[in-house]
Amino acid sequence: MAKIKHNNFIDTVNEVLSGAKKEGVLHLYAENKILTGRTIQIKDKKMFHFGTTGYLGLEQDNRLKEAAIQAIRNYGTQFPLSKSYISHPLYYELESKIEQMYGITPIITKNSTLGHLAVIPTLIRDEDAVIMDHQVHWSVQNACQLLKLRGIPVEMIRHSNLEMLEDKIKQFSTKHHKIWYMADGVYSMFGDYAPIPELLTLTQKYIQLNLYFDDVHGMSWKGKNGTGFIFDAIGELPENCIVVSTLSKTFGASGATVFCKNQQLRDKIKNFGGPLTFSAQLEPASVAAAIASANIHLSPEITVLQSELSEKIEYFKSLLEKTTLPMIDLNNSPVFFLATAMPLTAYKMVQKLFNEGFYVNLAIYPAVPIKNTGIRITLSRHNQKEEIKALVEAMEFYYPKALEDSGNSLQKVKKAFGIPEIIPQREDVELKTDLVVQYETSIKKIDKQNWNELLGKQSTFDWEGLSFLENAFSNKNSTENNWGFHYYVIKDKNGIPVLATFFTYGLWKDDMLASESISLQLEEKRKQNPLYMTSKVLGMGSLFTEGNHCYINKAHPLAEEAIILLLEQVEIVYHKLDADMLVLRDFEEDEKLNHIFHNHGFLKINMPETCIIQNNKWDSMEEFSATLSSRSRKHFIKEVLPFEKAFDIVIKDKLTKEELEQAYTLYQNVKNNNHAINTFTYPIEVFKKMESNRQWEFILLYLKNEEKKEITNPLVGILFCYKNTGNTYVPALIGMDYSYAKKFQLYRQLLFQAIKRARHLNLNKIDFGLSATFEKRKLGATVIQKVAYIQARDNFSMELMGTIQNEDKTH
Repeated sequence: MAKIKHNNFIDTVNEVLSGAKKEGVLHLYAENKILTGRTIQIKDKKMFHFGTTGYLGLEQDNRLKEAAIQAIRNYGTQFPLSKSYISHPLYYELESKIEQMYGITPIITKNSTLGHLAVIPTLIRDEDAVIMDHQVHWSVQNACQLLKLRGIPVEMIRHSNLEMLEDKIKQFSTKHHKIWYMADGVYSMFGDYAPIPELLTLTQKYIQLNLYFDDVHGMSWKGKNGTGFIFDAIGELPENCIVVSTLSKTFGASGATVFCKNQQLRDKIKNFGGPLTFSAQLEPASVAAAIASANIHLSPEITVLQSELSEKIEYFKSLLEKTTLPMIDLNNSPVFFLATAMPLTAYKMVQKLFNEGFYVNLAIYPAVPIKNTGIRITLSRHNQKEEIKALVEAMEFYYPKALEDSGNSLQKVKKAFGIPEIIPQREDVELKTDLVVQYETSIKKIDKQNWNELLGKQSTFDWEGLSFLENAFSNKNSTENNWGFHYYVIKDKNGIPVLATFFTYGLWKDDMLASESISLQLEEKRKQNPLYMTSKVLGMGSLFTEGNHCYINKAHPLAEEAIILLLEQVEIVYHKLDADMLVLRDFEEDEKLNHIFHNHGFLKINMPETCIIQNNKWDSMEEFSATLSSRSRKHFIKEVLPFEKAFDIVIKDKLTKEELEQAYTLYQNVKNNNHAINTFTYPIEVFKKMESNRQWEFILLYLKNEEKKEITNPLVGILFCYKNTGNTYVPALIGMDYSYAKKFQLYRQLLFQAIKRARHLNLNKIDFGLSATFEKRKLGATVIQKVAYIQARDNFSMELMGTIQNEDKTH
C-alpha cells in the first residue's frame, strides 16, 4: 500500500490560534492589581468584563474568599496525598453539602477534565459503544480516546442531529450492550441547550441508550439549589444518565462533581478512576471556598442571585432583539454569540470593542467551525445595565464597519450560519472593481491558447485534458462520477490575466485523506451503502488532477484583489450548489495566501506530497544513472534495470477489447489495494474514452515466456499516460498484477518505463503525482509539499475528511 504523509491536526490549530494572537485578540494578560469581576485591564486599558464564565459572580464573594484564607491558615496550601489513602479534613463536609444540594452522593474530582478521564474509561465496558455530539466539550472527546485502545467504537454525529443519532443507535443496537450518547447540557460557545425531551424519548424507545452530560456551563445559574440545567430539565436523575458538573466557573471555587444513581458504579469509579487514585486532591482553600458556595446554594439566596442574573439576561436580550445583529440561539442562558463567519470580521469586531472598553471572547476554530467564527459574550451579576446598554450600542455601531473593513456582508454571515432572510438579497450586485471576471461551465468557452499559456503545462488540465475530463465525467447514471465544471479567468481592464483557475463539483469520500485504517473500516460499510460518509464538494482542480490549479500573477498590483474577488464569486456558486465543503488546492506555502485565506474562513492543511521529474534529459542508461544520488544509483542498478529484460514492453494508443478489460482489472487491483488517498473507483467508461483522445497512450508490461519467446502470458502491468501539450508527461493511473509485483519489482519497472517513454517523446517534465514518494524519489523525482485550504459548513465535515485530524478523532 502506498504511504502518504497526513496533515497534523495540532499544526492546523497552532496556525489558527497563532494568527489570532498576532491580531491581539487571544492569549492576553490581565493587568489588574485587584479584580472585582466588573472590569478587567488589558494593555493599560480598563474594560467592562463580558467574557467571564463566573456567571453569578461568586468568585468575588467575601464568604468564599474568607473561607479559603482561613483554610490555608488551618491546613496549609495543600494536602499532598492521594484521596485513596486519606482526604483532608474539609472533604467530608463538602461531600455532605453537595449531597444535600442534589440528593445524590457526589464524586468530587480536581476538575472536569480529570473527572471525565476518571469516569469514562471506568464507566464504558468493552461491549459498549459511544456516540459523541460533535460539539461536546474537548475534555469528553479526549477521555474517549482511551476507549479506542480497547477496541470500543467511538463515533460522532453532527451537532444535536437527532436523526443521525438515531441512525447510529440502530447501527450499534444489535452488536453492543450499552450505547452511550455524550453531550453538553449548555454548549460553551453558542449557549444552546442539549435537546433533553427528545433525548429522554429516545432512551424510552431504545433501552440500550444511556446519556452522559457535561453540564459545566449550566451550573448554579439554573435549577433548584443551583444544581444546573440538566437536573432542572430532567428532574430526578434516571439510572441511565451520568452528569458531570463543576465547583469552579459560576460555582466560584474549584473542582468538579460527578453524579450517578448506581452506588456500585460510584464505588467502582472512586476505587479506580485513574486521576482519582493517582492525582492530587483539591487544595484546602478550594474545598473551603466550595463549602461556602454550597451553603449559598442551599439557602434561599441562590434564587435571588439567579433572578438578578436572569433580569440582566432578559434586558440584554430585549436590547439585542431590537437590532439586526445576527445573534445565534437567543435563549435564557448567560452565553451569547454574535456571528461573523469570517475570522477577519471577528478580529476587527473584537478590536473595535476592545478600543471602546468592552472585553469579549473571540470564538474561533477549533471551538467552533472556521466559517462559524464569531464573538462569545457572557453576562454575569457583575455587569450593570448601563454597560450592557452601552455594549449593545457599540455592537450595533461597529458591526457594519467590521463587515465593511473585512469585505464581508450580513447576507454572507447569515448564509454561513443558515439564518433565513426575511427579504431575499440579490447576489449579483455589481462589484466596484477594475477587474473583469469570465465565468464558464465548459472549457470550450475559454480561449485555448490563453488557458494553456496560464495553466497548461502540468498534469491533465491543459485545455485538451479538461475537454477529456468534461467528457469522461459527465455520467448522469453514476452520481460519484458526474462532475460539474466551473472556470474562472480574471483580467484587468487592459485584458491582462491576473488569475485563472477551475473547480469541479462532485462527491468526495469523507475519509479521502484519512489514514488507511479508517478507510478500510468505512469501505466495509460502503459494501451495503456505496455513498456512505460522502460529501458534496466544490473543489479547486479535480480528483483526477494534481498540481498548481490556480494561476496568480503575483507581480500584478491587483493580484490580492483578484484572489478576494475569486473567493466572492466561488462562494456564490458554493451556496447555489448547496455544497458541504469548499476546497482550494494545491498551493505552495505562501504566507500572504495563508493570511488571505484564513481571514476569509479557510483552514490550511498539508496535502500529501507530490513528485515531479524536471529536466528529463539524458541519452543513455549511464547518463540517466548519473543523474541519481549514489544511493539511488545503487538501487536502480540492482533493483530496477536488471528486471527490465523480464518484460515485453508495448506502447499503444489503442487497446483491444480484451486488453482494455485486462487493463481495467489491473487498475482495480491497485485501487482496491491502496486507500492512502481514498477516492471512488473510476468506471471502465473513463478508460474507454481515453482511447478516443489522441493525448492518451498506454504502456503495457507483459511477462516474457522464456520458452516460446512470444507474448502469451497475460498483461501484468499498465500505465495510463497523458501527453500534456505543455511538454509534460503524466502517468496518471496505474494497474498491476500483485502476484508478480514483488518478484519482478513491477511497480518500480512501471515508473522507470514512464521515464524512458517521456525521454523518447522529448518531454522534459514528468508529473508523477501523489503517494509512493519513497519509490519515486529513488528514481530521481523531486518531492514537493503542497497545501490546501478548506471551508465547510461545520467542523464535522472537515474532520471526517481526515485532513485536519488524527485517526482517533473519527473512529
